[in-house]
Amino acid sequence: MTKTAVVILNWNGINFLKKFLPKVIEYSLNSSTEIWVADNGSSDSSVEWVESSHKEVRLIRLEKNHGFSEGYNLALEQIEADYYILLNSDIEVTERWLEPMVQLLDSNPDIASCQPKILSHNNKDHFEYAGAAGGFIDKYGYPLCRGRVLNEIERDIGQYDSPAEIFWSTGACMAVRSQAWKKVGGFDPDFFAHMEEIDLCWRFHRTGYKVFYVPHSRVYHVGGGALPYNSPFKTYLNFRNSLFLLYKNLPDKSFRKTLFIRKILDGIAAVFFMLKGQLKSAWAVLKAHCDYYKTISVMKENRKKVKMLGNNEASDLILNKCIVFEFYIKGKKTFREL
Repeated sequence: MTKTAVVILNWNGINFLKKFLPKVIEYSLNSSTEIWVADNGSSDSSVEWVESSHKEVRLIRLEKNHGFSEGYNLALEQIEADYYILLNSDIEVTERWLEPMVQLLDSNPDIASCQPKILSHNNKDHFEYAGAAGGFIDKYGYPLCRGRVLNEIERDIGQYDSPAEIFWSTGACMAVRSQAWKKVGGFDPDFFAHMEEIDLCWRFHRTGYKVFYVPHSRVYHVGGGALPYNSPFKTYLNFRNSLFLLYKNLPDKSFRKTLFIRKILDGIAAVFFMLKGQLKSAWAVLKAHCDYYKTISVMKENRKKVKMLGNNEASDLILNKCIVFEFYIKGKKTFREL
């Protein structure tokens, strides 16, 4: 069994692979690290290109696009390693990007996952939306990051250059202890894509594990590689999966009230989409809620399973505020202002 497996889940991403895979190989491949490309049923020539151009990379072929969540679940079932490094195909790694994360996991068995500093590939002195300097959520399940609140992205001026405990590590680039991954059951396939890493990390916390940000590891993320950030389908997934996330993981004492208020906030968001003429996005919110109600029976069973993992609520890492109110009404645009 190898110590570390860098695993890139690919779906029709040959252009990103051609651009970024050579550096992943150059800065990662060694006697204790393997590099894998798990192909999620691509219809382009990704697999053929990897086979012919990089024989040192190991391949997993999945027969169809299983989405981010189940794609990784199926791939990691086939890989034996102490640590999994989940890496998006649209990320440029840097020299010695891997060592700080591996060293942290080596020296802290209570840490299940960690992430590097995620900077924008297109604007390299700014953080990138998906992960930035470590993820958190507010009391109503809205995700935010140190370096990114809603759509406001901060410039990196060293303000988040200290290691920190965080609530969630980004699926764009996260190091995961395989033992912890298996203990909590990996990603929830019902999420398909988006917010599955927040759900995973919430379960890590429930079992007593910690999640960390490692600033001395740095990568550059293109972002929106599989789905553009303004895609109505992405809007649908984010709203639906937020409800999944809260239903599964909220403690009993705040379960009903929090879900009720979140549904009201989603209704307000749908109205705003309509007022701005974004009818597809408004419909995406409505569809997200309809599909959430269709899966309540499944969510009930999933909630029972989560409760069996432990009773650590990690409430000190959940922002006891509504960031929508803080952002739009109070004008607080950065993590530190919150």
